Amino acid sequence: MNAIEKEREGLIDNQLSGHGAVYGEDWVISLDKQQTPVRVEDLGGGFIVHVGDKAVRVETDWTPAELVFRAALNGTAVTIEVDRRALGYALSHMGSSHHAVAYTPRAAELAGHMIEKEAPDMSRFLLCPMPGLVVSIDVVPGDKVEAGQPLAVIEAMKMENILRAEKAATVKSVNAKKGDSLAVDAVILEFE
Repeated sequence: MNAIEKEREGLIDNQLSGHGAVYGEDWVISLDKQQTPVRVEDLGGGFIVHVGDKAVRVETDWTPAELVFRAALNGTAVTIEVDRRALGYALSHMGSSHHAVAYTPRAAELAGHMIEKEAPDMSRFLLCPMPGLVVSIDVVPGDKVEAGQPLAVIEAMKMENILRAEKAATVKSVNAKKGDSLAVDAVILEFE
């Protein structure tokens, strides 16, 4: 898929002669963060992908606009669901999902030095799941709540949505009040 996308990028008009992106046959494929070097030979009507001492013939007419990759790998039909990501692809096949990124060898080397950004811990907050109007807040600071207990009611698109506690906790502060209009991910409550 990456070879097809790079070939297509080379056809973009108005590139300076000799200054367009040039990619070689050597790539490093990161599949769920495990890197494997490969060599891809373009045969004009398909590809041969060399992985170590193995060679796989790939025949496909897939285009980057398609959400399903259909190909024959050494003559065996394969169908993979493709979801394009900012970096790489989310691939689903026979019930399993994987994140794949194709790097040039130098980019793969540099990717190994990148620090993973950790998502902030938002488990101490009740966030508004959709834009809406606060109909009621059912707790006050200091209340001890149990899993499943109603905390607030938000009206969105003429429907009332009851927001419940995911686990036992103590309410530290209430940041919204009845009648407030909230955006997505607005903090309604904070827990200790």
